[in-house]
Amino acid sequence: GLDLCKKLKARRDLPVIFLTARRRELDEIVGLEIGADDYITKPFSADIVLAHLRAVLRRISRPITEPRPAEEPLIVGPFALNPVSHTAKKNGSDLDLAPREFELLHMFMSYPERAFTSEELVEGVWGVEFVGEPQVLYVQVRSLRMKIEEDPSNPRHILTLRGVGYKFVP
Repeated sequence: GLDLCKKLKARRDLPVIFLTARRRELDEIVGLEIGADDYITKPFSADIVLAHLRAVLRRISRPITEPRPAEEPLIVGPFALNPVSHTAKKNGSDLDLAPREFELLHMFMSYPERAFTSEELVEGVWGVEFVGEPQVLYVQVRSLRMKIEEDPSNPRHILTLRGVGYKFVP
């Protein structure tokens, strides 16, 4: 199983789930470290396997939630962003952005008009390891709106999509 997992992961980005009788913690760690996406030990029901399979497929089928490569400048509508010099402008005027505001704007500008869930934005800006309160995102969005919107209480560029998340409109 371990050798097959290594071979599959070396050639393709295929999801791999171990179904095994090996219950030792070390076996699970090794399986996950060499590339398995999940590890299920016996006994298990078909429903459990299907639930794990659906979870793995959800994780791998998520759209890309990372900004474009760091060196690529972006110009979207009135906004210009240069990741190398860490500068952003609106209509030619400099925007004084904190690092997280910059990353958030970079994310939005990388995918204009795309609806992002709050989870996607947190993952894209803070990383999948982020452990914190969801309010952190709301605070950053509000702060970014204060800096890029002409009327932050009636935003035209960072729109809240009720029940979904946010969308950037140039």
